[in-house]
Amino acid sequence: MVKTTKKSFHTGTVKKIIKIKASKDKVWKKISNIVGLPLWLVDVEKTVYLSKKKKGVGAIRLITFSDGNEIEEHVVAWRDGEYFTYIATEGLPLRVYVATISMKVLAKNLIELTWQSYLNSKKMSETEFLDFIVFLGSFYEASLENLKILLEKQH
Repeated sequence: MVKTTKKSFHTGTVKKIIKIKASKDKVWKKISNIVGLPLWLVDVEKTVYLSKKKKGVGAIRLITFSDGNEIEEHVVAWRDGEYFTYIATEGLPLRVYVATISMKVLAKNLIELTWQSYLNSKKMSETEFLDFIVFLGSFYEASLENLKILLEKQH
């Protein structure tokens, strides 16, 4: 008997939180530089603007990963010093990818950073999707850890 792996669309969310000992301004400056990703995002080779706009709604970036994969992202919501939301339009095995990076001040030099996303896959098996969710979660975690180290050593 041949076991078939039914391929369908899957929906999931990923959410990772990290506490960073740095000022609100310093953290915001780093995360709101939407092409500054090679400094802290895992496996990113370069990030460039595809828009004249550099911040806020309508800013567009193209991320190139070390494996050559490219992802185009558009900022769709922005509140200075608090959060921004972006969508990926190309480069992922997904139909929908919406992510928000937000920060909350816990104390004078203690920021809680949350990176969360909603995704809906292209047709794939449940195993493939769960593997992707796990991959994305560990990618977020490792990248946030890099960001924390970067920001905390700049004191």
